[in-house]
Amino acid sequence: MSLRLGSTEVPPVLELNAAGTSPFLFTCDHYGRLIPEMLGDLGLPDGELVRHIAWDIGIAGVADRLARLLDAHLIAQRYSRLVIDCNRPPEAASSIPVISEATAIPGNEGISQWEREARRREIFLPYHDHIAAAIDARVHAKRPTVLVSLHSFTPVYAGVARPWHIGALYNRDTVLLQLLLKHLRGEGDIVVGDNEPYAVNDLTDYTIPVHGEARGLVNTGIEIRQDLIADHTGQQQWAERLARIFAEIEAELRAG
Repeated sequence: MSLRLGSTEVPPVLELNAAGTSPFLFTCDHYGRLIPEMLGDLGLPDGELVRHIAWDIGIAGVADRLARLLDAHLIAQRYSRLVIDCNRPPEAASSIPVISEATAIPGNEGISQWEREARRREIFLPYHDHIAAAIDARVHAKRPTVLVSLHSFTPVYAGVARPWHIGALYNRDTVLLQLLLKHLRGEGDIVVGDNEPYAVNDLTDYTIPVHGEARGLVNTGIEIRQDLIADHTGQQQWAERLARIFAEIEAELRAG
C-alpha cells in the first residue's frame, strides 16, 4: 500500500511568520498528531492517540505564541510521530515505532521498506526540505540564524517522576546552551535540566545534528514539561517567559 496524502488532507508542514525579522528559527518536530486517512488509526484506540506517544502535548500553543511574540519564523510538522518521527534518522528503529513507551503500534508492524519510504517521502522529507530551504534563504540573505527545536516531555516516565520544569538540550554546540541555562536558572522559580530529561546525539536525533550542527548554526533544543503547558494559560505564560529570555539572549549574542 503506497501512502499518498489525499487532496483534502492537511499538508504536513506548517509555517508561521516566514518573513519574521528575528534571528531565531523555531522548529517543532512533534507539533501535531494527524494520521493520514489511509492509515486509519494505526490500530490504536482514541485514548492512545492523544497521549505523548503521538505528539508533544502543549508545545504547539507555545510555539505559535513564541513565534508571534518574537517575530520569528516557525516550521512545524503536523503529522503524528507514530506515522514517522521527524526527529529520528530514517534508518533508526524508532523512526517508525512498533512500540512507543509500553504501547504496541499495530499499524506499524511488518510494514515493507516500500511503505517506510512512502512515509518518508510524504511526511519526513517535506518538513526537512522546508527547514533546509529556510536556512538556505537566510544564509543567502546574510541573515543571522539561531536554530531552536521545541519539544515537551512527560512529568512521569516509566514510573519515575521528572523534577525539571524545562530542559535545555545540546550535542556539540554549547554557545546558546550556556546562555539559555544562565537565564533559565536566573528565573529562580523553576528546576532546569542540563541535557535532561533527554540529550541530543547523532543516533537518536535529526533536526539539531542535520540543520543546526552540520550547517554551523548556533542551536539548542528546549523541552518543557507537558503538564505546565497543557492549557492556554500555561502555554501563554511559558511563551512570554521564553520570549523575554530569548530577547535578552539575542542582545547578548549581537553584543558578542
